[in-house]
Amino acid sequence: MLRDLKCTPGSREPGWYLSLMAPNVKGPKYAWLDPSRLYCHHQAFHDCVEDLIQPFRGEAIDLVAGIDAMGFILGAAIASTLQKGFLAIRKVGHLCVETLQQPYRDYSGRDKLMEVRTDAIGPGLQVLLVDQWVETGGTMQAAAQLVERQGGQVAGIAAICIEDSEGGQRLKQQYRWSHCVPTEMMPQFNAHRLDVNKAQQGSE
Repeated sequence: MLRDLKCTPGSREPGWYLSLMAPNVKGPKYAWLDPSRLYCHHQAFHDCVEDLIQPFRGEAIDLVAGIDAMGFILGAAIASTLQKGFLAIRKVGHLCVETLQQPYRDYSGRDKLMEVRTDAIGPGLQVLLVDQWVETGGTMQAAAQLVERQGGQVAGIAAICIEDSEGGQRLKQQYRWSHCVPTEMMPQFNAHRLDVNKAQQGSE
């Protein structure tokens, strides 16, 4: 049980909480890994947020924007920790106010639209963009375009993992970025596998 997991400050290795994530058991229509399990563990959630914001401490961030839908969890937590406002970037059709829309293609190859309210971002506003995961980069790139089309500036991007896909690498070249995956673990994440899950399955 998650409540039984204990980890003292001295024993926490970088990204220790990544092992709490659960593998996909429902087939190809779902993401390969479910990070939301680590949010259930208070220390894991805290350490994940702290790791994500570390590169942006002291930076001129005016607003944190979370991307629909799982980016809302990390984005709101980061905004609260940094004592900044939070903006939700939504999938189209959920906002009842005037919006700006941006087409994009998500990690599954589906063409979609996202939108943001037009009264929250102005010229020069520094926005930190947060999502749960960046696989192909299309969703995060569209969110950045929504910010920039309104004159705002992307202060950085943050996610639990920004994969070394073509789109992920392009984002890393364009913007300051932060994620939680240690360098030595990136080959696993790029290959959509997590060795600790295999080890756990093998011990069952």
